Amino acid sequence: MSAVAAQRRTLPGFGLTMGLTLTWLSVIILIPLAGLFLKSLELSPEQFWNILSSRRTLNALRVSFGLAFAAACVNLVMGSVIVWALVRYRFPGRRLFDAIVDVPFALPTAVAGVALTALFAEKGWLGAPLAALGIKVAFTPVGIFVAMIFIGIPFVVRTVQPVLQDLDPEIEEAAGSLGASRWQTIFRVILPSLAPALLTGLALAFARAVGEYGSVIFIAGNLPNVSEIAPLLIVIRLSEFRYADATAIAVVMLVVSFVIIFAVNRLQRWAQSRIPAR
Repeated sequence: MSAVAAQRRTLPGFGLTMGLTLTWLSVIILIPLAGLFLKSLELSPEQFWNILSSRRTLNALRVSFGLAFAAACVNLVMGSVIVWALVRYRFPGRRLFDAIVDVPFALPTAVAGVALTALFAEKGWLGAPLAALGIKVAFTPVGIFVAMIFIGIPFVVRTVQPVLQDLDPEIEEAAGSLGASRWQTIFRVILPSLAPALLTGLALAFARAVGEYGSVIFIAGNLPNVSEIAPLLIVIRLSEFRYADATAIAVVMLVVSFVIIFAVNRLQRWAQSRIPAR
C-alpha cells in the first residue's frame, strides 16, 4: 500500500480539501498575477524595454530593492540581538518589550509614516540633533531606509524567537564543557541551528520592505530619481491612466522579488540540511 493512499485514509476528505485549496489559491493569487502578466502583454517588447530602461524606472527599482535588502540585513542582525535578549534573559518589563515588537504589525502604515516623519523631521525629537550633525533623515533615501527597518523588524524576531526557545541551553553548556569558547559556541552550535529561521526572517523582512508604500511615502520626499520608490511610481502611472506601464513595472518587481525569495529559500533548505539530527 502506498504512502499516499495511507495518508488519504488518515486524512479524510483529501480530495475536497485539496480542491478547495487550489481553487482558493487560484482566485486569490494565481488569477490576479496572471492578469498582471496578461496586461503587460499589451506592450510590444520594445515598449516594455523602453519603460524598464528609463532612468526614472531604474532609479525607482534601485531605491526599492537596494534599501529593502539593506534594511532586511540590519533587521537580521538587530532582530537576532532582540530575540536573544527576550529568550535568554529575564528582566523587568520583558513582556512589555516583547509586545512592543508587534506594534509595526498592528499599526496602520500611514500612521507609522506620519509618526516617523514627525520624529525625524528637522525639528523633530530625533531629527533636530541629527540635523545639527549634518544628517538629514526625513525626505531623503535615509528616511526610506528607516521606515523599512521599522516595518520589517517583527518578521525577523517572530520567525527566530520560537526556534531559539526550542534550542536547549544544555547544548551550549555541553559545548563549553568540551572546551569551546563562547564565540565558537555561537558560530558552530547556535548559528547553524538558527540559520534556516534567520534566512526565513530575512526573506520575509525583505519582501515586506519591497512592497511597502504607506509608511514610506510620508518620509521619503518622493523626488524622482532620488527618493521615489517603485510602488509609488506604479501608483503615479495608474493615475496617469498608463496601465500597461504600471503593470510592466509591477511584473519586474514581482519577478525579481520571486527570484530573490526563491534563492533565500534554497539557502534555507541547504542550511537546514546541514543541521545534524538530534
